[in-house]
Amino acid sequence: MLVVISPAKRLDWAERDVATTQPDFQDDAVRLAKTARNLTLGKLKGLMDLSDDLARLNRDRFNAFETEPSDQTTRPAALAFAGDTYQGLEAASLDADEMAWAQEHLRILSGLYGVLRPLDAIQPYRLEMGSRLKTRRGTNLYDYWRDGLSKALNAQAEQVGTDVLINCASQEYFGAVAPKALKLWVITPQFMEDKGDGKGPKIVSFFAKKARGAMARFIVQNRLTDADAIRDFDIGGYAWQETASTPDKPVFVRPYPSS
Repeated sequence: MLVVISPAKRLDWAERDVATTQPDFQDDAVRLAKTARNLTLGKLKGLMDLSDDLARLNRDRFNAFETEPSDQTTRPAALAFAGDTYQGLEAASLDADEMAWAQEHLRILSGLYGVLRPLDAIQPYRLEMGSRLKTRRGTNLYDYWRDGLSKALNAQAEQVGTDVLINCASQEYFGAVAPKALKLWVITPQFMEDKGDGKGPKIVSFFAKKARGAMARFIVQNRLTDADAIRDFDIGGYAWQETASTPDKPVFVRPYPSS
């Protein structure tokens, strides 16, 4: 199976002694970075609702973005992103064999890079998929990527011999994948917390993001190929709820964490 996750706004730019690969959409990343570079500081701030300091930081990042980056200016994607999902994925603790399997089966959707493998070399950036960045292809990044992401995922799924995609990405990012162009069975796990107050389980964003990363890790470490096997996911106390689930949306619930 193929697994997709979202990137993160926060980055960990620690040096890594890991061989990297080139992103498939490197040319597109360069093109989009040049487009963003031409924005005024005010427009960049408004594009992603940034503070003054973050707007300046990302202006500097786009200004420094290289067409052919060196090893010194890049980091492997799965180790560079440091948000909630990546706390669950814990990519740095995967062993060499697990990372090699992840390189074939795990994909990160990106507003700038389109689709990334875990070891693809990225430069520091922030460009959320929902950004209304105008390009020749349209008024936002959804227009820019169109069905390109779907075609890339179809091709990568074919390479590993699967027709199943486990969607552990957010709606903002998976919304850029054109459903009509995607030839895969999409399964989107739902992670919920139950406070035991009689109101029923609810999705809590922070916990759900971390659980999506943990699900990706579970699939990688267990080399899962059978869609039904994800029902055994129990990391963090979650358990599959058969009565609440559908084939496309398996539901996992746990008691609300006490701390």
